[in-house]
Amino acid sequence: MNIETLKLERVGQIACADVTFGDLTVLVGPQATGKSVFLQFLKLALDTGYVHDQLRKHGIEWSRTPADFLDVYLGEGMGGVWKGDGAANGIAVNAAKEEAAAPPDGKEGKAPSAIAVNGQQADMAHFVRPHRRARARKALAFYIPAQRVLSLANGWPRPFQGFASEDPFSVRDFSETFRLLMEQEFNRSEDLFPKTNRLKREYRDLLSRHVFGGFGLHVDRHGAQKRLVLKQQPSSKAIPFMAWSAGQREFVPLLMGLYWLMPGAKTPRRGDIRWVVIEEMEMGLHPCAISVVLLLVLELLWRGYRVCLSTHSPHVLDVVWALRVIKERGADPNRLLEVFDVRKTDPMKDVASAVIKKSAKVYYFDPNGQTQDISNLDPGSQDAQEAGWGGLSGFSGRVADIVADVVNASAQQQ
Repeated sequence: MNIETLKLERVGQIACADVTFGDLTVLVGPQATGKSVFLQFLKLALDTGYVHDQLRKHGIEWSRTPADFLDVYLGEGMGGVWKGDGAANGIAVNAAKEEAAAPPDGKEGKAPSAIAVNGQQADMAHFVRPHRRARARKALAFYIPAQRVLSLANGWPRPFQGFASEDPFSVRDFSETFRLLMEQEFNRSEDLFPKTNRLKREYRDLLSRHVFGGFGLHVDRHGAQKRLVLKQQPSSKAIPFMAWSAGQREFVPLLMGLYWLMPGAKTPRRGDIRWVVIEEMEMGLHPCAISVVLLLVLELLWRGYRVCLSTHSPHVLDVVWALRVIKERGADPNRLLEVFDVRKTDPMKDVASAVIKKSAKVYYFDPNGQTQDISNLDPGSQDAQEAGWGGLSGFSGRVADIVADVVNASAQQQ
């Protein structure tokens, strides 16, 4: 399925989220505004059959109601995000009529939840119990969740069935993929980073400097148990998972996800995957490390993936802003590499030239459950959310204004 637009109405904390996707789509906004729920519904819309096949493969069953299914898919207790069960009985929901029937005071009333894909209203029954013939068994989207650190138990990825009922499908599926990568592709390798056939040298050098601090990532054997460890030298003493820095614990699962998406042997993409969703890629990372991860996001775009990010970091929008200005002004694409302070080698120039042609969209999820397209990211805009980048630059701007006022006032007194 090729999804260009996705609209959710009255789903959990979302009143109305209407998003048109670019090659790169970024969701911003405060916590608990529905960004994660929206991205998980995107995954469900893209991979309905795959999700069902994986759940059944691991012995998970549910009833025919959206609430029961979403308790399994989003995690225990999340079934209540979907309001009304008409779609579960195969009854198409007419959102316009339900809206018209809502109370005049603007309250939500009994209007049910609704989902529209590419402008067409979808029946929730399709997502709860898809027709067997309509199932696509291969994933189109690869989802890297915010809770990715949960995938590592004692330094080794947990299997799908190693999670509890409250854990969402996105976490279970990511961890299972991580486990398969380790046991099938790296089963004979003890050196995981740096690794010459994974990632361009420019990326490896930056990651070594800003994330790993000169340490390498290796597979170690502690008795009969394999585990991931850090070592300064292959022969040096192993540093186990729980002794790593918080940023390293957060980043290694993300790195393994990127390894999965960036296979070697000059293969641009993994199987049928066309979409990559990454939640809060900045978690636990220093700003310099965030920049390196953003550079890897550009690599994903160069490889032909469509990328969706949720973030609380202004660094992400800094890059989107630079992309837009360089593209609109017809500047040399290599100026983008200067943003990351990366060497202008031929491979990196190829990435910059391809990425500058891509489209980027930014949406703000507000506390009232609405979304707003702030893709222009104009600091001079009269709209507060666009000028303040959905709140990500507002604090720094306010601090700068206050400091400037204090300095000017002090100078006048002298």
